[in-house]
Amino acid sequence: MKINWGVGITALYLGFVAMILLLVSMSIGQKIDLVTEHYYEEEVGFQDKIDKKGRSAALTEPVKWEVTGKHISIVFPGNVQQADLTGEIKLYCPSNDKNDRKFKIAPHEHTQIIPVGNIPEGTYHLQIDWKNKEQTYWTEDVIVINHQ
Repeated sequence: MKINWGVGITALYLGFVAMILLLVSMSIGQKIDLVTEHYYEEEVGFQDKIDKKGRSAALTEPVKWEVTGKHISIVFPGNVQQADLTGEIKLYCPSNDKNDRKFKIAPHEHTQIIPVGNIPEGTYHLQIDWKNKEQTYWTEDVIVINHQ
């Protein structure tokens, strides 16, 4: 059986259309996680975040943390009154927004313990947005949680 030019061009065109339809169907099913749902509102307050980072960097005793297999230990500066500490600790997972966690700051003897037993393993951005009386601070770092 002999194939002429018309059949070859038609087969090539149908193959191209099938490939495009396959790519479109795959892209529809692709999950896209944003850093935040309120991107534009947070962009307005970005300078405030930069100021908070600057105040955190200027502290003589910065916030420290340690990650173990059982918990995250966050130590706040000893020169601040524990009753004046307020804020929020966020664990942001870039690969899956369902793994994100938020915790209120409630330290005991300037240390807050966050159990990691119910937090899935992975890489997280530890974001500590805290306030001492009227002064606000922002501290962040990348941590890895392993249940070993």
